Amino acid sequence: MLLSIESNISLFSWVLAITAAFVVGVSKAGIKGIAIIIVTLMALAFGAKESTGIIVPLLIVGDIFAVIYYNRHTQWKYIVRFLPWMVAGVLIGVFIGKDLDENTFKIGMAIIILGSVLMMYWWDQKKSKNVPTHWGFAGFIGVLAGITTMIGNLAGAFSNIFFLAMRLPKNEFIGTAAWLFFIINIFKVPFHIWSWGTITTETLLIDLKLIPGILVGLFIGVRLVKIIKEDFYRKMILILTAMGAILILFR
Repeated sequence: MLLSIESNISLFSWVLAITAAFVVGVSKAGIKGIAIIIVTLMALAFGAKESTGIIVPLLIVGDIFAVIYYNRHTQWKYIVRFLPWMVAGVLIGVFIGKDLDENTFKIGMAIIILGSVLMMYWWDQKKSKNVPTHWGFAGFIGVLAGITTMIGNLAGAFSNIFFLAMRLPKNEFIGTAAWLFFIINIFKVPFHIWSWGTITTETLLIDLKLIPGILVGLFIGVRLVKIIKEDFYRKMILILTAMGAILILFR
């Protein structure tokens, strides 16, 4: 049952939620691959489905900062190529999200993410300069990203695979992902309000109290991104994405 009385939230749940908000800020500042931490903490605090509606507005707050700060690095050609498929995935997720067996979903998603990470690692070892250009690659990854972002706010793993495959430099990776997720998170809001009922006045009031945590995370995240070198950043994203896939199994 969705939250209706804010005073019923325990102190422990608030600690988890504030920690999740901080991680949102760090993630949106450019430390990708840690969305599973946000999702897990919020699910523990408020419940799996209920937490999805609380997370989305927090993500949008972080997105606003990211698109302003990294806008000059955005590569729109990749957004144009990826976004339509992701939108299609969101629409699919809206309809299957209510009845999908969670255990089957998370096992399948973890397998796909880990397989994709292994594929990217293999490409890196080959040092190949070729990137996937077939529309099927963007389509497959994009639809999966759309479904998972609607159902569990976990599209980051799939978008990471796509942008890493395109071999985007660190700042272009962050700037392009920032605009992609700002657009897609805005697109998701009406479905959370009118279809699933997971965004309400009560959940927005909770979000309002969590914004300071996001701001602190953004401040720290920006400084971390500046000191991380390009080669290490790429390896870090692959490692964090793989860890996220494994953690999904233990949610």
